[in-house]
Amino acid sequence: MIIEIKLNLQRFADSGTLVNTTQNYVNAYNGQTTSFDSANTMSGELKTFYDTELLENARVEMYYAQFAKKQTLPANHGRTVEWRKWNTFEKASKLVEGVIPTGQKFGMSSKTGSIEQYGTYASISDTLEMRAYDDVILGATEEMGASAAETQETLIRDALLVNTNVLYCDNITLATGAVAGTPTSCATMEASATVMSKMTPVMVSKAVTKLKKDRVPTKNGKYYAVIHPSVAFDLRNSEEWIEVHKYSATQEIFNGEIGELHGCRFIENPFAPILGVAGSSSTEDDSYVNKARTHTYATYFFGNDAFGIIDPEGGALEMIIKDKSQAGGPLNQFSTIGYKFETNGATILYPERVLRVMSCSSYSAIDEVN
Repeated sequence: MIIEIKLNLQRFADSGTLVNTTQNYVNAYNGQTTSFDSANTMSGELKTFYDTELLENARVEMYYAQFAKKQTLPANHGRTVEWRKWNTFEKASKLVEGVIPTGQKFGMSSKTGSIEQYGTYASISDTLEMRAYDDVILGATEEMGASAAETQETLIRDALLVNTNVLYCDNITLATGAVAGTPTSCATMEASATVMSKMTPVMVSKAVTKLKKDRVPTKNGKYYAVIHPSVAFDLRNSEEWIEVHKYSATQEIFNGEIGELHGCRFIENPFAPILGVAGSSSTEDDSYVNKARTHTYATYFFGNDAFGIIDPEGGALEMIIKDKSQAGGPLNQFSTIGYKFETNGATILYPERVLRVMSCSSYSAIDEVN
């Protein structure tokens, strides 16, 4: 007996005529492609992927922000946030028998900060996107993340730079380690072959001592300092330095943390300020012209909740990517990728909790002002 079975081969073939891909629709049998239409697109999925890449890359580069006191700003509540703190009382005085003492005044003070919006973008041509060997959008996303982090870091560090709570590192005779002078400004600091205004364990101890005398509270029992790699180079040669790997198993480690000295944990940050000889961003001020190049560095020492950052609802770092069908003009000729965010930079809440220690380094002659 012969059984005849009819197969509709076209029924099976249809499953390959329209295959969804990340770029377009494709016919698996002849390779013919069809562009996404406005109703059916993978741009949402791709956007999520690229958005994650940007945010993760930005977080890797952020050092100052991890020590800020975050203050939320709900939507539709303006642009300004107020931080309030109670005033402290004086110590008690000796009582006189039968006499009611004079009471103390009690109140509070406040600090305010306002947000501004920042952002940038780049355009990628359709030809570059289609013909380049590498994923151009992904590469641009990674670089945008680095740009976002550097922008935020610079805004925070520049806001902290205005604080007047400052120490200047002693000028040290390099051959002997003896103190050759005590600068009172950046203009009197030195970085020659024989004398350098150097960050030393003694200066770290002085900074920590000042914070303690000012009754600055610690964070988890420690103070924290954000230091430029060029300054950290000089400090890490000390025998007293404790490398981070020696205590990392028992404590939370912060982004960029490299070690500890005298009860202060150090975070290395390439965005830490490099300034001109007068302690500004100018490289050609009057005292600089006829003097050896003596760039100075600012190392920030922090206590707990020293400064605040506003966390605006709806204004956090946002990745914005538009494919060529959305932003490419009448001929779909380019895609755009960018980011925007709102921030106050930083608002110093307690001036005594932000101590700026100015120094030179072994790299003062070659580093560039940033």
